[in-house]
Amino acid sequence: MRAPIQLRVKGLPGPLPAGERLLWQGVPHWRAVALRVVHLRKLAIYFAALLVWYVAAKLSGGVPVGEVAVGTAKLAGVALAPLAMLTAYAWGVQRTTLYTITNRRIVIKCGIALPMTINLPFARIDGAAVKAAAGGSGDIALTIAPGDRVSYFVLWPNVRSWHLGRTQPALRCVHDVARVGQLLGRALAAAAEVPVQTATVARPKAAVGGARAAAAA
Repeated sequence: MRAPIQLRVKGLPGPLPAGERLLWQGVPHWRAVALRVVHLRKLAIYFAALLVWYVAAKLSGGVPVGEVAVGTAKLAGVALAPLAMLTAYAWGVQRTTLYTITNRRIVIKCGIALPMTINLPFARIDGAAVKAAAGGSGDIALTIAPGDRVSYFVLWPNVRSWHLGRTQPALRCVHDVARVGQLLGRALAAAAEVPVQTATVARPKAAVGGARAAAAA
């Protein structure tokens, strides 16, 4: 008898076991990472305010316009360097991160400098919460069972921000987060053999479901 063909899926450490099937794959969008994870817009506004203050202070002090222009250009160059680095980092996060949802687990493949793969079986996930942003993208934070610990700093930025005590792995800045949250809710409910109830995903935050909770429709 011919052995069953094992399906290999990009982002997984090995072929899908028998009975496991792929439901969804996605990546964090670099623009959303830049704006909401590394706060590029806020940093740009900060540097712009510093430049305005510098120009106003120099001109009010009687410094010649030409000298002020040269100094402003130098400061602008200094400000652009960290902005460019953070933009490149956000792009690198998109290029090196892949989120996978199967009917049995969530897999987070990530790491720019140190690639790693995190397996989160549904049996060890207590719940999930959707946080939607403008444009339909957003995050899905996962509450893992007590006793299971993951490092906040090792997994960052694929975590819920500022939850250091009990780290919550997260699918960050994914497109159409409401649909992905509903898909995950159904999968969690099916894995726990819990009846699926009708619910909606609210903005900015809504419960999706968990191994011991009803899922979103």
